[in-house]
Amino acid sequence: MINLPIKLSQERILRWTGTALVVVSVLVLLSTFFPVLLEEAKYQLLPSQEHKAVVTKEMQEEVGLPPSQVIVPASEEFGIVIPKIGANAPVIADVDWQDSRVYQSVLAQGVAHAKGTKKPGEEGNVFLFSHSGVDFLEANRYNALFYLIDKLQPGDDITVFYQGDKFVYRVTEKLRVAPDRLEYLVGSGDQKTLTLMTCWPAGTTLERLLVIAEQVDTH
Repeated sequence: MINLPIKLSQERILRWTGTALVVVSVLVLLSTFFPVLLEEAKYQLLPSQEHKAVVTKEMQEEVGLPPSQVIVPASEEFGIVIPKIGANAPVIADVDWQDSRVYQSVLAQGVAHAKGTKKPGEEGNVFLFSHSGVDFLEANRYNALFYLIDKLQPGDDITVFYQGDKFVYRVTEKLRVAPDRLEYLVGSGDQKTLTLMTCWPAGTTLERLLVIAEQVDTH
């Protein structure tokens, strides 16, 4: 027969172990989805930045606009700014999109430009991606930056800076496709287009969310 105090002690240990496992699980989930939840909260609660001018630091000083009225790109060498969703990030050029070890390390620094696709200003398709990858716990750290592109609609503007020049693209289409649909890397012929891609839903690799835009202006 088990001594009563020993039995109670074992039950207490099991109870505390179960509670600890639940707490750890909740913390893991919160840490995993926190970047996405933060981006969504910022989008819903903070004032829109759509009215702000997207300019370089030099242009801001020339026209004398206060910082509250402008968005200065994170990189003029290669960077992307999407005022509607508050995205402003450097772009790393010529990333091997077929090698997850390469692009996952790059995506910790910003947005990736797919190797073999065009650069801004060239005829053809500029393909930028923020890929979730296959590791669920890592997914949203990399995916959060582009999570909100689902909010973009035809007519919204995306600004890309490349080698000091500014290129404005206007969204024409948004769609979700299977992961093996690779034709969107190339785009449509001689048109100057931009495609943004992320995994969807956030934190999974079930589908690819694509936003396609056409170049409408350059400075």
